[in-house]
Amino acid sequence: MSVQATNGASGRAPPFGQWERSVAARYLRAKRSQGGVALISVISFIGIMLAVAVLIIVMSVMNGFRAELLSRILGFSGHLYVAGGVLNSPDRDMVVKKIADLPGVIQVTPVVEAQAMALGNGQISGAIVRGITLSDLKATKIVSGNITRGTMAGFGEGEYGGEMIMVGDRLAQTLGVGPGDELSLVSPTGGATAFGATPLRKTYTIAGTFTVGMSEYDQAFIYMPLEQAQLFFGRDTGVDYLEIKLQDPDKAIAMKADVARVAGPGALLTDWTEKNSAYWGALKVERNVMRLILMMLVAIAAMNIISGLVMLVKNKGRDIAILRTMGAGQGSILRIFFMAGASVGVLGTLAGLLIGSLFCIFIGEIQQFVEFVTGAEVFNSDIYFLTRIPAKIDWQEVGVITFWALTMSFLATLPPAWRASRLDPVEALRYE
Repeated sequence: MSVQATNGASGRAPPFGQWERSVAARYLRAKRSQGGVALISVISFIGIMLAVAVLIIVMSVMNGFRAELLSRILGFSGHLYVAGGVLNSPDRDMVVKKIADLPGVIQVTPVVEAQAMALGNGQISGAIVRGITLSDLKATKIVSGNITRGTMAGFGEGEYGGEMIMVGDRLAQTLGVGPGDELSLVSPTGGATAFGATPLRKTYTIAGTFTVGMSEYDQAFIYMPLEQAQLFFGRDTGVDYLEIKLQDPDKAIAMKADVARVAGPGALLTDWTEKNSAYWGALKVERNVMRLILMMLVAIAAMNIISGLVMLVKNKGRDIAILRTMGAGQGSILRIFFMAGASVGVLGTLAGLLIGSLFCIFIGEIQQFVEFVTGAEVFNSDIYFLTRIPAKIDWQEVGVITFWALTMSFLATLPPAWRASRLDPVEALRYE
């Protein structure tokens, strides 16, 4: 069938028409003996597929770890913090109520927090004591919902809140104590005398132990009733800060103005991004660098298309000349070879998208299968405090990855396709 016969009444074939697609597919499937580049096309396809799949998997796992880490840190600590003169004001309870009534606020906790030395069973360790009320401790689900030994029974009961405390499980193990045992705490600033502040030592009873899944918290923190902490650390009726938790932690910065307005001009506000700025900054840089490295890997894999198309153009020089003499324009030749190369990139990208997404969705089952086959524990829950490797697919990020892979594939096809379209048919036939 001639080119003119397929062009229709206008004498011109439509761009990316049937005959252009059929010629491109025929060239792509051609055997090596016919001057095809099937092997290189397969290698390019596999390279792009694996690069896209690895990029999706790695970024999803990093997103999963960040989400788990964020949920634990922000579940244990607050999202906004209020300090300043408002904490010792007689209107503090009213301010707490007003902040709690703001839209998006789910909890406002007055906190006394100080360092102390913990002594138990012949062992000694530094600790951070956090004084809060029983109701606030119950509302902190990451603590109250993860009690490993004992219970919260007796916490906050008795004179000045009583003498029952909750201890991080790793700290309790380090000190060799458990529920029902006594634990002595030494406050460096608790006792006030005529000669200044002196260390104060007092013995408490452990009601229970908890774990939040982060060793630095389980190893360091002790919860004490608020009134008892005020007495032990010499705070009188004051607190160190108000801890505010929001429905959406990402809105903490936007909420600062409303909280500052309610708290008054003497309040000092910070948010969770400022409190852990160095940590979150390092995590963000690591994530961006990893994304950049893997995107370069996708670009390198797409460059394999160039070598395949260059060989295809060289082997199909006679065919190009014949097509040109039959009436095919430079644009048609460019589109034919563009489709031949781009189809490899498109198919490789879609295959990588499918494999990467399925791997992340079924990562738990894959982990179990690998552990069953190898007999080794891939992800030690005692170290990471997670039962499986977390993976959270960000579909917007997946869309960016797909767009990047397709763009690199299309750009890689342009130079050899442009060279094919500029091939002089006379010169090509002269050397055949």
